[in-house]
Amino acid sequence: MNYNNLQDSGVKLLCTGLKNIKCKLEILRLNDCNLTDKSCSSLAAVLGSDTNLKELNMNYNNLRDSGVKLLCTGLKNIKCKLEILR
Repeated sequence: MNYNNLQDSGVKLLCTGLKNIKCKLEILRLNDCNLTDKSCSSLAAVLGSDTNLKELNMNYNNLRDSGVKLLCTGLKNIKCKLEILR
């Protein structure tokens, strides 16, 4: 999904699918997708759910400290299987 203008609203919709137990996606690359800290809330919920996501790349977005803190909340969840975060 790199270099697409997904924005926060697109990531929110994407996360709905990622939380589906039938979703087998393991690598999600969201480089330079015009994302902000608002996207991190949706992604944190995915990380804290029973998902297969093992790699998440969020380079070149404007996540700010507040977004990173939200991601950390999802990463702390015992269900989180993420191995690589960029």
